[in-house]
Amino acid sequence: PVARAGGQVGPRGAFLDSVADRVTDCLLLGGIAWYLQARNGGKAAMLAVAVLAIGALIPYMRAKAESLGFDAKGGLMERAERIILLAFGVAVTRLLVPILWVLLVLSTVTALQRFVKVWRQASNRAPRRRVWTTERLEAWRLQTSETFRSRREATAVRRAERRAERLGRRAGRRSRP
Repeated sequence: PVARAGGQVGPRGAFLDSVADRVTDCLLLGGIAWYLQARNGGKAAMLAVAVLAIGALIPYMRAKAESLGFDAKGGLMERAERIILLAFGVAVTRLLVPILWVLLVLSTVTALQRFVKVWRQASNRAPRRRVWTTERLEAWRLQTSETFRSRREATAVRRAERRAERLGRRAGRRSRP
């Protein structure tokens, strides 16, 4: 939002934002899992791990869908809603485990919503942008083979020049009395 407001939006910032979101989720839910492990034992800690796993799946589905040319925005529990609910659970620790259950269920619903949305788009039409068409792949192969061929030829010329230079030096040594 800060970059957008300042007109400084770019791919590096989008990448950094996405990675920072995942790191934040891992640290927050990892800390909650640690807390629950110490307080309630292993089963309660696994609840936080499950919320973390489904929370990582939701943005992955969106990123993968967008890379294929589909739209996967939306859903019941996007990141902002998950963080708000999680913050409430951390503030009122008595409600933390029930809130984690609610988060798990609603996040799973969100993941299913996104899956169905993309599945329908993929069933109804081809993606907006095809990643590797046959023509594009063939053009890449041709370009790559030409690049390698020209590199091989340049290397062969350099080797021949060095060989001729070495032979010339040897011939010069032999002709001396």
